[in-house]
Amino acid sequence: MRQPKCWMKATLSCAALAAFMTSGATLAQAPYPSKPVTMVMPLAPGGPVETEMQLYMPRLREQFGQTFILDYKSGAAGTIAGAYVSKAPADGYTLLIINSAFTAFPAIYKNLAFEFPKDFAPITLMTKRPLLLLGPVSLPYNNFAEYLAYARANPGKINLGTTGAGSGGHLAGVWLHQATKTSVTFVHYKGTGPLLPDLMTGRIDVSGVALPPGLPLIKSGKLKAIAMMTDRRSPLLPDLATISESGVPGFDYSSYTGFMAPAATPAPIVNRLHEGFTKVLAVPDLKARLEADGNLVIGNTPAQFRQMLVTEAVNWSKIVQENGIKAEE
Repeated sequence: MRQPKCWMKATLSCAALAAFMTSGATLAQAPYPSKPVTMVMPLAPGGPVETEMQLYMPRLREQFGQTFILDYKSGAAGTIAGAYVSKAPADGYTLLIINSAFTAFPAIYKNLAFEFPKDFAPITLMTKRPLLLLGPVSLPYNNFAEYLAYARANPGKINLGTTGAGSGGHLAGVWLHQATKTSVTFVHYKGTGPLLPDLMTGRIDVSGVALPPGLPLIKSGKLKAIAMMTDRRSPLLPDLATISESGVPGFDYSSYTGFMAPAATPAPIVNRLHEGFTKVLAVPDLKARLEADGNLVIGNTPAQFRQMLVTEAVNWSKIVQENGIKAEE
């Protein structure tokens, strides 16, 4: 029995529609990433975070099959970058590079354009960077005990450089001088890049500088090491005492580098990013290079990273409230 032509046309139309829908579903399920990924940098060019990113980028391309691009959005201690990424499409193509400043934002900024860490999906903490208390070679003090004695005898006369008002280095400096009942004058920069030249020439007296950029400057005689700011000595500078063992028990501060995505980013994409980033960290020559520069390689899970951020936010909130710190300082 022959079917009516109209029935045949309907059947063909249904088949075409099914094929189109199947094709659309296939496109929707294309493997992530299918285009370049932007990593938003909250600091000005120069400094250890940028150096670390440059090490990662070729490895990330190998791991993901796509280019990873740095987009600099410095200023306001990183809040500009944070606001930008919090409002970006939650598709895994715009990521935020964070440092230790971000956990203090909820306490410092009353009108912050985003909620931290609520508006973000943590991916992983890549590295921690032990900090050194450094100064120009012309300084009249050579260790932390001498520094402390000078600070007590000269209240407010030491100019301490930071990478921005409300930055991690600023808060660590406040914490240190609150604990020692001393006072200094804070001088804020937009990153390590512009800070280091002023430190070497003596325009500022002291600063907390991460070990990776600080070590070669110490070895070349361009800067003087006063103390480790973490609670453990570094195997790269075994004779440099910590602040904790030099009269301020419990003092421990390090900088770090981590990645986050907008909060609504699908879990499979977050997991894919975590998997890729931690595989990059495990590459033997890259891991050896990071550790040779003084970095501690971490690569924790998204849940572990979130818990660390929440705990830090609570601790910084106490420091900020006790000292009345404001972002416009």
